[in-house]
Formats: sequence, C-alpha cells, structure tokens
Amino acid sequence: MMANIRHFRTKFVFAAGLGLTPLLGFAAEEMAVKIGLTGPLTGPQAAIGKDHENGLRMAMDRLNAQGIVVAGKKVRFELMSEDDAADPRTGMTVAQRFVDANVKAVLGPYNSGVAIPISTLLNDAGIVMATVASNPKVTQNGYPYVFRIGASDTQLGTKMGTFAAKNLKAKSFAVIDDRTAYGQGVADEFIKAAKANGIQIVAREFTTDKSTDFAAILTSIKAAKPDGIFYGGYYSQGGPMRRQMKQLGLKGYLLGGDAICNEEMAKLGRDAVDSGVYCPQGGPVLEQTSDGKQFTAEYKKRFKVEPLTYGASMYDGLNVIAKAMQKANSVEPKQYRAALAAISQQGVAGTYQFDDKRDLKNSPITVYSFKNGQPVPVPEGK
Repeated sequence: MMANIRHFRTKFVFAAGLGLTPLLGFAAEEMAVKIGLTGPLTGPQAAIGKDHENGLRMAMDRLNAQGIVVAGKKVRFELMSEDDAADPRTGMTVAQRFVDANVKAVLGPYNSGVAIPISTLLNDAGIVMATVASNPKVTQNGYPYVFRIGASDTQLGTKMGTFAAKNLKAKSFAVIDDRTAYGQGVADEFIKAAKANGIQIVAREFTTDKSTDFAAILTSIKAAKPDGIFYGGYYSQGGPMRRQMKQLGLKGYLLGGDAICNEEMAKLGRDAVDSGVYCPQGGPVLEQTSDGKQFTAEYKKRFKVEPLTYGASMYDGLNVIAKAMQKANSVEPKQYRAALAAISQQGVAGTYQFDDKRDLKNSPITVYSFKNGQPVPVPEGK
C-alpha cells in the first residue's frame, strides 16, 4: 500500500510541475478529443517519427490517467497517428485526413518540406499545428494556428557557425545540403554566421535526402582542404557521409543541424561518428534536470530505446495544448488558440512562451558531440 501511495504522490507532483490539474475525487462526463500526429513513420527517417509518436503517447496516457476537465467534462485524448513519409504530397493527404476527422490539434510534422505546405491547409481549417520543423518559412506567414515548439534554422545554423569559429577556431569550411527545405535553410544560416565570424566557405555542394554515395562530392571537397564540412540534412545521409569521409582520408570536422543529432547517426556512421562530429539540439540537456531525467527513465523503460531529438518536445507539446484548453475552458482550437499563444509553461524540453510569429521566445541550444555511439553535450567554453 505504501508503494502505491508513493507512486501516486510522484505522479501528482510531476503533473503539478507541468502546470496540469488532475481530476480528483469526483466524476464527470467524458469527452473524446482527437489529436493528430504526422511524421515519417516509415522510410529512412522512421526512427525520428517513431520517437515523436512515443513522446506524444506518453503525454496522452499521462493526461488521460489524470483526467483533466474542460467545460465540465473529463477529456479523453485519442491519437490519430499518420505517416507522411517525409514527403510533402503525402503530408498534404495526411493533413486533409486530419481536417476530415475534426482533430483538435496536430503535433508535427518533423520535416520543413512537409510543414510549409500543410501549415496553410491546417491554418485555413482552424486546426492548431505544433511543429518542430525548423525552416523560418514555417512561421513567416504569421498563421495564427501555427506554432513552432523547437528552435528555428536561424537559431541552429547561427549557433553552429559561431561555434565553428569561436570554439573550433576553424578558418575554412565546405557546405553540403540535401536540397530539402530543412537542409538548405540550416545550411544557409550556417554560412551567414560562419562568414560573419571570418570563416571562408571554400565549396558549396548539393545532394539529396535519398542519396547514399557521396564519394564524388567528398573527393572534390578534399582538394580544397577545408577544416570541416557542414551538412544540412538528415542523419540518414549524415552517418554514411561521415563514414565515407573516413574512407577517403578526408580529415576534419563534420558539423550539421539538429537532424543529425541522435544515436541513429552513430548507428549508420559507426566509429567514424566520433568527437569530430558536432550538432545542436534545442532545449536543455534532459539529464541535467529532474523532469528531464524522469522523462528519459520512463521513456527507456517503456520503449526500450533512448529518446531521440524531439520526443520530449512532442510530450511537452500536448501538455501545453492541454493547459491552453483548460485556460480557455474549451477544446476547440478557435477558443483555446489565444490561450496557447499567451501561455507561459515550463516543460521537460524547455520553457514555452511564444512571440508574435508563434516561435519560441527562448530556445536555448546545446551543442553535442559523439562518444560511444551517443550524442553527448559539449561543456560551455569547450
């Protein structure tokens, strides 16, 4: 019995820390609320999509167990998880399914190339979209129903350009991107910051998010002898690219955006993904906060894998939406959207406050390197 009491206390305190008020001691009529998730659940980026789904399921199960009340009814969240395959056309089909199903919010997508077109469709339908897609164009239209719950390319690329100059003392870099909205956007922002900090860009090359052979590009870059390469793209290409750099004897750093910042990068690149690879992640280091540690422990216990880059952001995303619904006393996006825009809430992956474009006001970024197949935070000043 005491163990059960301690378990209840722990869950209550964690919920209170997230600003959520559970239903205690009384019954209420139940109300089903559909929440959509769109992401790459198949294909080379499937691990990321599954990570997002896992984080969202954790939040949903916790909220349903707590039984939050909105407009006098106990809310029961239902997940509608859809595979957009990281493809814009498939993403539009998925988004229309969400509209037809009358979901009250959509978490995702992951890819900027999907987020940009579906943002118009979901906004016009009056459905809140909370995405980690980082291209600045996602929020530049100022759509009132579109929120970004992660860092932008401007923040990520600028951080890495400055890091290359200040921390790595690099003088020259080559840049490759995969021509996706995400890859091109984060590469462009890296170049701006690198040049502003005195780094010479000696080559600019392009590939695709389906490529597996980078020998020709890397051989060309090798002749320019840069201090490192910045890759704007995903881990599914970043890992093999790093391995091929090693095979070609191309020494130097490999830097990238948040899409290479997970253990899948190391699985694909094997021992070539080492301390010479650097990448950024938005938000604090999970292992350095009590809520982050608890989230990570529960995630690993339930799914038997480490959380990747944005599982915690999806967890937070539904929690802040639920809080906005409580504040507005409505689950309808038209009613709770303003409360979400004005929210101030601490989550596992950061503090959620939005500016007039509905980007995060404060998105601290941590730079990671790799050790023993895992991304590890680089101490400040190193």
